[in-house]
Amino acid sequence: MRHRKKTIKLNRNSAHRRALISNLVGSLIREEKIVTTLAKAKAAAPVADKMITLAKADTLAARRRARMLIKDRDLVRKLFSEIGPRYGNRQGGYTRVLKLSAPRRGDSAPRALLALVEEGKDSKEEAPKKAAAKSRSEL
Repeated sequence: MRHRKKTIKLNRNSAHRRALISNLVGSLIREEKIVTTLAKAKAAAPVADKMITLAKADTLAARRRARMLIKDRDLVRKLFSEIGPRYGNRQGGYTRVLKLSAPRRGDSAPRALLALVEEGKDSKEEAPKKAAAKSRSEL
């Protein structure tokens, strides 16, 4: 039984899985959206959210913790200078996993788009305000 075991194994040993997730998060920081398999996207999304939460703190200790996962100094610099401040007032949910309709050609694995949420367009507070303002303007 696997009750309360949330690690997605991805048919890899722990070192290979850690390297894979590190590379996926690095690519997500560099490109801000990546296409991968659904299982890999679901495994990498919480780790990417934790890295962005670290970037919001912007302390030396947070930078060192981020460097433990992300090996490229330029990516850590981008994470802390651009991406962290972008989500300064957001309380989580920095990534989105969208299932793509077409499977991967080689083995028909389900594909997904792992992307950073754009702060201005997808804020949870703004959506009800816009809907309320729209309904008031129609009256």
